[in-house]
Amino acid sequence: MNAIPNPIPARHRGLNRAEICDQNFIEHVREWNGNVRAAPLPDQPVLPGSGCSAAAFFDLFESQLISRHLDLMARVLRVKNKVFYTIGSSGHEGNALVARLTRHTDPAFLHYRSGAFMAERFRKLPGMDPVMDSALSFAASKEDPASGGRHKVWGSKPLWVLPQTSTIASHLPKALGTALAIEQAPRIGHELPVPADSIAICSFGDASSNHATAQTAFNAAAWTAYQKLPAPVLFVCEDNGIGISVKTPGGWIERNFSERRDLDYFYADGLDLATGYADVERAAEHCRRTRRPTFLHLRTTRIMGHAGTDFEIEWRSIEELVQVESGDPLLRSASIALESGLFSKETLLAHYEAIRARCFAAAEEADRRPKLEALDEIMRPLAPYTPDSVAREATRSDYAQRRLEVFGGEAKLPENQPPKHLAIQINQALHDLFCKYPQALLFGEDVAQKGGVYTVTKGLHKAFRNKRVFNTLLDETIILGLAQGYANMGMLPIPEIQYLAYFHNACDQIRGEAASLQFFSNNQYANPMVVRIAGLGYQKGFGGHFHNDNSMTALRDIPGLVVGCPSRGDDAALMLRTLAALARVDGRVSVFLEPIALYMTKDLFDAGDNQWLFPYPAPDQAMVLGEGRVYEPQADDLVIFTYGNGVPMSLRAARSIEARHGWKVRVVDLRWLVPLNEAFIAEQARSAKRILVVDEGRHSAGVGEGIITAIVESGSGSKPLQRVVGADTYTPLAGAALAVLPADADIVAAAANLERAR
Repeated sequence: MNAIPNPIPARHRGLNRAEICDQNFIEHVREWNGNVRAAPLPDQPVLPGSGCSAAAFFDLFESQLISRHLDLMARVLRVKNKVFYTIGSSGHEGNALVARLTRHTDPAFLHYRSGAFMAERFRKLPGMDPVMDSALSFAASKEDPASGGRHKVWGSKPLWVLPQTSTIASHLPKALGTALAIEQAPRIGHELPVPADSIAICSFGDASSNHATAQTAFNAAAWTAYQKLPAPVLFVCEDNGIGISVKTPGGWIERNFSERRDLDYFYADGLDLATGYADVERAAEHCRRTRRPTFLHLRTTRIMGHAGTDFEIEWRSIEELVQVESGDPLLRSASIALESGLFSKETLLAHYEAIRARCFAAAEEADRRPKLEALDEIMRPLAPYTPDSVAREATRSDYAQRRLEVFGGEAKLPENQPPKHLAIQINQALHDLFCKYPQALLFGEDVAQKGGVYTVTKGLHKAFRNKRVFNTLLDETIILGLAQGYANMGMLPIPEIQYLAYFHNACDQIRGEAASLQFFSNNQYANPMVVRIAGLGYQKGFGGHFHNDNSMTALRDIPGLVVGCPSRGDDAALMLRTLAALARVDGRVSVFLEPIALYMTKDLFDAGDNQWLFPYPAPDQAMVLGEGRVYEPQADDLVIFTYGNGVPMSLRAARSIEARHGWKVRVVDLRWLVPLNEAFIAEQARSAKRILVVDEGRHSAGVGEGIITAIVESGSGSKPLQRVVGADTYTPLAGAALAVLPADADIVAAAANLERAR
């Protein structure tokens, strides 16, 4: 192709690189002086030896031009405050090849430079308009079909492009999870929403490939392939040689990925449609045929900077910028278009300008369309909840025969057994859920044959086999990525995070990915799941921070998340039914926080009293989301708000307080920690003479802060009020652990303080 000549003309020294790239294209076409071939027929190679037909090239080139003009439009209209997202696709237009050579039913998880991919995928279904849909998204119109105006995302429900925000590799684990789910579904008799031979597509940049989240996905993919388990994921590394301003060492991507035995490597030149076509085709076909994880190293470049706010001329030399811009793939595509005889200079420039006009017209129209304004409208897809439907699903009990088979007869049904402790009833409830939901899967570290480190999942693997209950590699990020993939394919994942402390390793898979999908897709996509996490303190004989983590801060501020925390077995069973129903009906993401120290607890007041054992609730019973449990509802001298381990502690302390002060004590077990039921808290506080908040979490950013806020804002803040809470520290070993956590005696002492303060 004709490179930009040196010395560098004055025009090329301008600050507006978008304008310069635009002029580069026009100038390149006008000055092109190559040999023109006889125009090929539509099904003939666009150039001799090319795997790309003339018809395919015409479409691909047009998709590239659409993407480019959307970028140019965005930069022009950004200064007029009509466009709000300017991370462009310029230089990456070769990803249109990936869209062309895959199917619109192949789930796609795309990074932000995917304009050409989207334009090309739009061709897969008639009647769709990539220009107008993109313009609505750029303009943050609530008519944007991808997100409803909540973010500029590449997404489409009919095209199976799951919306992504500005992800940096965080989408790779769920792409792998989706690939594994495609293979898992037939083994459990689950009907897939996509064809059985689909593959999962995931694109990212060369810089992002170094991210820990990306590396864990590559490792898990290889780990899977090593065991000869199918994992049809196409990792597309769009290598432009730079991450914002940090250059990728030349040859690094090839060196790092080309020799991984269980990650099949392919290279394609994304700057040249004629030569890159066949290589992309080979990679996509290989992935679909072999069902192996495939790494497509796609050569791209980045022109016009990282984003509209990135003025590269401030930190890159003119010579370097000109060199980068001379590698613009649209210049090469223009040369192919002219050399092939498919276009003359005049028809090519006319086509170029026609697409420009089309993009700007769409942008102006999109600007006139309504925008999101009202808070309730903005938040509507964040946390959908249909109480009546959830209640019906939670109490549905039409699986009696399957229960009899699994439990071994009427007499062995859990409701016909003596009262049990928390761990056993969680186990029984999980068996019930697996009888009720054939699409339910439980997975994590040590959950299968071993039955979990606390035997909570004991027997599930024997009853439902490896197809539905299985161990994963030791990687919480992948566990939660798998959950998202299974959810994408319509299953009900119940992943286990072995300890609360380990959740923090992978928090972004919930915060940035799973819990955000409904919001950023305008509730078109969801990641329904119930994440089980063992946590909190008070373990005896097995101490230390990682096994007694009492920090719930990371869970409390994730928008849309539901967190339930039972203190007793019957509540646990009821809550699990509600959470599963919430996932199935409303697509919600939830965390079930299981207090480890209460797993095997039998006694409440005295050794052998068995007062913390409870009958198993019948399968047609469930719990309303947000519903608390009240002990001694008529008592009003002192009301104690608590949860988890704090419940039996508070009940024991209540006895001592009544004996010492003569107070009648009400204990309120909140059970649901996110979102807090503020109306319920206000109601309980309203009739209280004194209030204690017992929070086994940490002093800072704990659940207790939210409880007290709800009390104060409801108008009960003037009542004698005190918090009993853990210290702001990591949990030490042995008896020292008890010094940093609230105890029965601390609750009694706090009550005495309230008496003195009166």
